[in-house]
Amino acid sequence: MKSGLLKTHDPWSYINYLLFILKTAYQEFEERVGQMASPKGSKTEIVLETIRKQIGEFRLADIERACPGVGREWIRVILAKLKKSGEIACKGKGPAARWLFRDRKGSTTK
Repeated sequence: MKSGLLKTHDPWSYINYLLFILKTAYQEFEERVGQMASPKGSKTEIVLETIRKQIGEFRLADIERACPGVGREWIRVILAKLKKSGEIACKGKGPAARWLFRDRKGSTTK
């Protein structure tokens, strides 16, 4: 073989292209994360607002369905705090438990 027939390839054009794609993807990712970032306590507010909108009895699963992205355990913590403060009452236990608002005098509302 003649040495003149062998061509050397320059990998820098391909490397620069890959770096450009990675940089662009990272910038887009950073923008999206910035848009989705929620302030501290916002999940609590979402759950509280959802609970306050419930008419009559509701279940944990109802709140869970209405608040995607909020964990079941966090919803339970909020329900427990509301129960302790007397704002809501619980009927039953486990998955069949029903929750109900109380008015300021302590009676349940429907």
